[in-house]
Amino acid sequence: MIGIQYTKWIPRVDDAEDRLEQLLGLLSQILIHTSGDVEEALKWMRYIDQRQGIFDDEMSYEAFVKELEKRGYVKQEHNAFSLTEKGGRRIREDSLRFVYSSLKKGLSGGHETPFEGEGVERLSETRPYRYGDQASNVDFTSTIGNAIRRSGFDLDLHEDDFEVYEVEHTTSCATVMLLDISHSMILYGEDRISPAKRVAMALAELIIRKYPKDELHLVLFGDDAMQVKIEDLPFVSVGPYHTNTKAGLLMARNILRRTRNVNKQIFMITDGKPSAIYDRNGRLYLNSFGLDPRIVNRTLDEAMTCRREKITISTFMVTQDPYLVGFVEKLTEMNHGRAYYSSLDSLGEYILVDYVKNRRRRVN
Repeated sequence: MIGIQYTKWIPRVDDAEDRLEQLLGLLSQILIHTSGDVEEALKWMRYIDQRQGIFDDEMSYEAFVKELEKRGYVKQEHNAFSLTEKGGRRIREDSLRFVYSSLKKGLSGGHETPFEGEGVERLSETRPYRYGDQASNVDFTSTIGNAIRRSGFDLDLHEDDFEVYEVEHTTSCATVMLLDISHSMILYGEDRISPAKRVAMALAELIIRKYPKDELHLVLFGDDAMQVKIEDLPFVSVGPYHTNTKAGLLMARNILRRTRNVNKQIFMITDGKPSAIYDRNGRLYLNSFGLDPRIVNRTLDEAMTCRREKITISTFMVTQDPYLVGFVEKLTEMNHGRAYYSSLDSLGEYILVDYVKNRRRRVN
């Protein structure tokens, strides 16, 4: 009989690293909800530990905090921790992993268009060589076959014998992410801003990694609109604002007007109807009751202007209130854009899949 000897279990290094990665991922998600407040996020980590026991002798709370400092994710100033630039990048990376983990099968990375032309992705089709074609795209099997059919096995290659693979035309795109920060994004006990921020950070990280020639700009809109840096996204919070959709679209259009990209689009994440505009005298006109024709018409005018400037608006509604469907459909119809009515859980799937798929065709 073979004896079995039991010894004290010693965790492997990679097990400890996996555990640390899980804790870091949890902290990233909490930081989104606390708008980048590290001190509050760490308090939540201790609270979860009291309930779930996420720390132990191998990785104590104190050791975890020291690891955060060691890796440069947080820094301590005036006896308080704050998020570093590297820590913000970590949140974007974790957000991208989080969103991708919930995507259904079928999301393909591409960023291609259905047009043939200069690019890097080979197609199965070939065509005769033209001056300027890259040598790396030469189909040697077809080329040698053409030479043999023309001159036998002497392999006397002529220019007419060469064939090259077709390639997909790759394109770049400029996108403005319009994020609603009006009070309704946290109204009725539902946190809508945190999932929206997570998806925006995931999209930013996707573009940085995979589509570096693309542009992504971020505009927040409440009573007014303001452009912020992608690095500031973790710190974004909702204010006591109304919804000035027109101001958001106007600022996005002005940003895209300055870009040299041919393909321009706006991704607007919102949960409410437009309830504010600036009148011709620069005063803020507000009406939170119903769909005010004065506000709605000015907003639709801005959507039409975007269409004339070949800017496509994709509207992502994080609520499915039938009262607002008519307005969104009208805006979409006038802009020739797209509208999505998604739950908070599926928002990432809608946005990332739509962004990648849009690269398969020209945005107009």
